[in-house]
Amino acid sequence: MRAALAPGVRLLRALPRDSRYRGLTLVLTFLSYTSYHLSRKPISIVKSQLHPNCSALGPNPHNDSNSTTWCSWAPFDGDNYKELFGALDNAFLVAYAIGMFISGIFGERLPLRYYLSGGMVLSGLFTALFGLGYFWDIHVLWYFIVVQVCNGLVQTTGWPAVVACVGNWFGKGKRGLIMGIWNSHTSVGNILGSLIAGAWVSSAWGLSFVVPGIIITVVGIICFFFLVEYPEDVDCNPPLHHVMTTSEKDPEAVTSNEGPLGLSGQSSVDHSNSPKEPAEEPEAISFLGALRIPGVVEFSLCLLFAKLVSYTFLYWLPLYIVNVAHFGAKEAGDLSTLFDVGGILGGIFAGLISDYTGGRATTCCVMLVVAAPMLFLYNHVGQNGIGTSIAMLIICGALVNGPYALITTAVSADLGTHESLKGNAKALSTVTAIIDGTGSVGAALGPLLAGLISPTGWNNVFYMLIAADVLACLLLARVVVKEARGWCGSMARQRGY
Repeated sequence: MRAALAPGVRLLRALPRDSRYRGLTLVLTFLSYTSYHLSRKPISIVKSQLHPNCSALGPNPHNDSNSTTWCSWAPFDGDNYKELFGALDNAFLVAYAIGMFISGIFGERLPLRYYLSGGMVLSGLFTALFGLGYFWDIHVLWYFIVVQVCNGLVQTTGWPAVVACVGNWFGKGKRGLIMGIWNSHTSVGNILGSLIAGAWVSSAWGLSFVVPGIIITVVGIICFFFLVEYPEDVDCNPPLHHVMTTSEKDPEAVTSNEGPLGLSGQSSVDHSNSPKEPAEEPEAISFLGALRIPGVVEFSLCLLFAKLVSYTFLYWLPLYIVNVAHFGAKEAGDLSTLFDVGGILGGIFAGLISDYTGGRATTCCVMLVVAAPMLFLYNHVGQNGIGTSIAMLIICGALVNGPYALITTAVSADLGTHESLKGNAKALSTVTAIIDGTGSVGAALGPLLAGLISPTGWNNVFYMLIAADVLACLLLARVVVKEARGWCGSMARQRGY
């Protein structure tokens, strides 16, 4: 006697074909970028173990070594260890920022599945090589710097590829909410990376890198076998990137997109067969052409400062908690994950609000304005008790990562499928790379500045982060004004003025 079909299988069979493949794309790209961030996080956890407080570990068993740094890992055992940590961060982030501008161009011209899975395997290799320095007893700075540079370059394959894949499958309607939820992979990856790295940081810190390296490699191989780049590849309907009605404000966009909107279900299937070839005919957009898309420059510069704040927390928060709250390395790593928990909530909230209001820039601006005083409060009262610290970390994580998540996902997809492109879908990867590449310049500057400023006091680091938040907000002023005028015009039309 045969058993009934498993409930999960029955659910999959009940879903429409398009929904099944959209779900598969979301899951695979989510896992992909989760593993990317999972492999980036260990360095921030391991820093406190490379240069711990040796005096707290008891007497020096090696009489021929310095009594205060005998347990440190050379070359990070000197007084300049913070500068060396900053150099490690910068090696990765500068390479990432430079590589990102090039990566988007390749992403538009190479099969995304090959590009993404190949990059993930190489990322796993270089992440593991950093940890193998522990087992090979390597104590020369250049080895760790070179590995970080190579890892930064190959990790640029990830973001343009996953955003392009999701953008190919999902239209503009609920893009903010869907991508807000989907973008939680960043925070989930940071949390898992912290927990995995923390499991070995005190015993064998090399495994804090080797295990994440293995994980990202395995996920890359899975993506190679299962990822579908375009709906047309599996005879599914392409999404509608411009959802507009005749009463809305852009008549040209309505004309170019109204045909698919007005078709019945059967007609849509017929329609999906005809544009299949034309969709591949347009040439990939040039770098300068992508810069001319309205909003690309403003959001790119805003992300520069927003990502500066986010990545400073990513790389320096555990060490800040160790120095200020005097927790151990593992406890500080675990506590720092609350910042990423807040990031998940902030990304979803930002996507939901921006979908409801239609104001991507305004949503970012409001969150950035509120984030500045919250950062000030966290630095001054965030360590007054475990409850206060937990609450402040979640709030700051939501306000800092919300705008960052919205710009790198929904905004990038909106601009990559802008109506000015007249249906050319081959701009998603390039636009995403420009926006995130510019943001990565800030991601490189933030940890570097933190390393240079922190010897003068953590207060100055937080003043720098607050100033960056304010600048990010100001750079969106023109787009915010444009959105406000659009709302005013819409209200006036509704009232019959």
